[in-house]
Amino acid sequence: MLRATKLQGGGRRAFRALPAVELLVFAALVAAPFLLSERLDLITLITNMMILSIFAISFDMCWGFSGIMSFGQALFFGVSGYAIALVGRDLGFSAIWGVLPLAMATGLLLAALLAAFLLLGRKVPSVIFVAFGTLTGSYAAERLVSGWQYVGAGNGLSSIKLLQLGSFEFVEGFEFYTLAFLSLLAIYLVCRFIVRSQLGLVLAGIRQNEERLAFLGYRVQLFKAVIFSFAGMAAGLSGALYSYHQGFIGPANMGPSLSTTAVIYCLLGGAGTLIGPVIGTVAIEALSYGLSDIDAIRHFWPVILGLVLLVIVMFQPTGLLGLVVSNRERIGSYGARGRGRARV
Repeated sequence: MLRATKLQGGGRRAFRALPAVELLVFAALVAAPFLLSERLDLITLITNMMILSIFAISFDMCWGFSGIMSFGQALFFGVSGYAIALVGRDLGFSAIWGVLPLAMATGLLLAALLAAFLLLGRKVPSVIFVAFGTLTGSYAAERLVSGWQYVGAGNGLSSIKLLQLGSFEFVEGFEFYTLAFLSLLAIYLVCRFIVRSQLGLVLAGIRQNEERLAFLGYRVQLFKAVIFSFAGMAAGLSGALYSYHQGFIGPANMGPSLSTTAVIYCLLGGAGTLIGPVIGTVAIEALSYGLSDIDAIRHFWPVILGLVLLVIVMFQPTGLLGLVVSNRERIGSYGARGRGRARV
């Protein structure tokens, strides 16, 4: 674990590994399409990783920073994907300036409605209640679209129109890679601003001791509902990008299986860090891609992947990021003082 120190202004301050990891990850994403220009398959894979990273960050905002165990993030992901697919199929509209805001608004409104039911009741909901409530919503939506012929039933919706900006179409490759990267960067920066603000300090207090924050007069459930709705918006953006990139959206894209995958992304990379879910997503998708290509283990590679994840979660509870980032740095500094010079 990195614990080097340096002198600054006469004081000692611990070396901050988290910003270095963030810069390294995003620098690698910038360089990847130029280094892999001859490998369209790998560019497509990394594009998918970035889209799913937005989805994983949306869960991290709920659980890692606010203590909301949501097993229904795929609900916002899938419904938003279906929304833009239907708009493209029935209205012939796929302009980027319209469909991406539509997907984000769909995820936001759906999450706000669910938050009003689960979080804003008269009684303070338990973690289990919220977890099973979101899980039920995700499962019910999956079963609904599986039997609804208008949305393709079990076959889902395919041949989704290409995303357009004027006459320019975002096709698979460098064009869509750039769009996915800019979307990930934008969501990441907004989330980083939130968690390092005074709001982030309140969320950290809620995660650590919800009862104490309520005693001090904070409307805890309202704060949770706001973050839950924001996370739904981010998941909606991810679902729309995924639909356009894959050219398909189906019932499994809004079910418990995908919701659980988001949990695994965060646990593996390191929940409560923002960059951890990105690392976890890249690690899992890269392992899945590599293991599935080996003929000797083609039929049981998911079992090997599951064992690898189990070992990491058991022996490294803070995820892969915990190998280089201390617990103190994971907690971080918040608000105006946190943005100023560090004090001992």
